[in-house]
Amino acid sequence: MRFFIFLALASLLACSPRSYIQKQVAQSENELQNHIGFALYDPQTKKFLIEHQSDKYFTPASNTKIFTFYASLKLLGDSIAAFKYLPVGDSLIFWGMGDPSFLYREVHQSPKAFQFLQQFPGRLYFSATNFYTEPLGPGWAWSDYDSYYSAERSALPIYGNLMEVKKLGDNFSTIPDYFLQHFTIANQQREHEIVTRGLDDNQLTYFTGAKSGGEWTIPFRSTTDVVIDLLSDTLKREVTEAGLLLSAEAKTLKSVPVDSLFKVMMQESDNFIAEQLLLQCAGVISDSLKPEIAIKYVTEKWLTDLPDKPRWVDGSGLSRYNLFTPRSVTMLWDKIYATVPHDRLFSLLAVGGKSGTIKNWYKNDIPYVFGKTGTLSNNHILSGYLRTANGKVLIFSLMNNNYLAPTNEVRKRMEKILFSIYTRY
Repeated sequence: MRFFIFLALASLLACSPRSYIQKQVAQSENELQNHIGFALYDPQTKKFLIEHQSDKYFTPASNTKIFTFYASLKLLGDSIAAFKYLPVGDSLIFWGMGDPSFLYREVHQSPKAFQFLQQFPGRLYFSATNFYTEPLGPGWAWSDYDSYYSAERSALPIYGNLMEVKKLGDNFSTIPDYFLQHFTIANQQREHEIVTRGLDDNQLTYFTGAKSGGEWTIPFRSTTDVVIDLLSDTLKREVTEAGLLLSAEAKTLKSVPVDSLFKVMMQESDNFIAEQLLLQCAGVISDSLKPEIAIKYVTEKWLTDLPDKPRWVDGSGLSRYNLFTPRSVTMLWDKIYATVPHDRLFSLLAVGGKSGTIKNWYKNDIPYVFGKTGTLSNNHILSGYLRTANGKVLIFSLMNNNYLAPTNEVRKRMEKILFSIYTRY
């Protein structure tokens, strides 16, 4: 009799949700020859339900934006600072505060900043003396400098620090028009037609080849001279450089609601917005736009209770220097869950089968995955909230590093694991 009871208990244990999902994780890791870190947490009981290498450090890719999101929630209030300004006589001096929304078509637009500068009756002077960081972040791939997802960081971004090149027949155009003066056609051919930009300048070169669509989005070098030229061209009035330090008497002009930026950053994984928001955070606690200031402040003030100390170096996750553990990412989501009204929070995140970077994955009649992806070559991450079939909200972090399999194969395994949680919890 005892033997049969033992078999029944063993069978029950083998079929338990925890055991079943752990087996799925281990099987995926063995078959794909990758490294998986996984943590599943219940915010109601404050207990981890499942852990697999959750104390190991992984490259988080764009899961780094969760840290930027949290910092912004804590520091930025309900709207973004467009710039700081100081009237002096009949002139206006203004300093950029890193607002990513200024004339950036990917986000909600507010005419306040544009109209304020355009309608000021006196002379305009721009100063970038409060910008204390490099245009590209530490650990970013240098060869990505002219890729759309690697826009430069700057004090006063304009057009998302991106330009567009379009080819119609034999004619080319740029948006803004300003950059057409730097355009040339090479006497060389490549496999596919392409437009490249110089490493240290805005020289654009078109190479012929197999047709690829005829449109290219390229980051521009955002020097002070370029910003002044673009502002003058856009405002239809002269803007002059002023090398003056940020004044303590300067006032702040606000622009767009923070949620309009959070939504694009978290759903579409916009790197540019993430980097600029971290600069905004630095500008709140200091007079310098330097991401390290914000990272140090937030880490020491609000993140000392994470299970493992994060290595956090940029706003977007483009850097491979970032390192987080799955259990720390999970606990950060728990902090956010306790801070933000849930309706608002879930509306800002990518939703499985519905929106953002997971709109083609994790499909279900009732959405059950709400979170943030992260992808670099050979690395794919997903973390956030999972609402089970029973209506219970759990927090998870599922990190895949160092695989050679196609990323879609990794996603398929992740989808099976998360759907098992949905049905079994």
